[in-house]
Amino acid sequence: MNGRLFVISGPSGAGMDEIVGSVIDSRSDIGRVVPVTARKMKAGEVNGENFWFFELEQWEEMKASGDMLECTEFAGNDYGTSKRLVEEQLYAGKNVILVLETERAAMLNRNMPEAVCIYMEPSDPVILRGIFEKTARNSIEVDVRMRHADEQRRISLFCDKRIFTDDPDQAAEELNALIDG
Repeated sequence: MNGRLFVISGPSGAGMDEIVGSVIDSRSDIGRVVPVTARKMKAGEVNGENFWFFELEQWEEMKASGDMLECTEFAGNDYGTSKRLVEEQLYAGKNVILVLETERAAMLNRNMPEAVCIYMEPSDPVILRGIFEKTARNSIEVDVRMRHADEQRRISLFCDKRIFTDDPDQAAEELNALIDG
């Protein structure tokens, strides 16, 4: 494999999507891996664009064959990342960046330990609390999201690197340097 897999995780609201998006937009060496699901396609979705859609029987076969680098069930539906789809990009010489929930990133790390796992978060929990307060309906929601962020931080000890998201441009530079390194 010539490419490398980078797995980004962190608390929601930390700015990961913006940072990763700017890095992907600035590079030609990033391959796209579409996530897989066993749920029904919604109106307007395109197979292979939003997700690769599979019947439950096919999904179970993929799991049994070891093709799932990580998978989870959410709201009665299955979602995951196909090892075959990731390896296709890596063997083609492309780097791959996946943004996953921390628990899913840990699962992927167990199944593909050569992946470079990066945890992104603000440098101070007070910053994250401020982000949550801007969008939360009430203080209870803020507290729940903060507890979830604390749990994710504890789980993230497997990560190879931490990048603080206070300055998105600086964070993108750090991610680019890791990809180039």
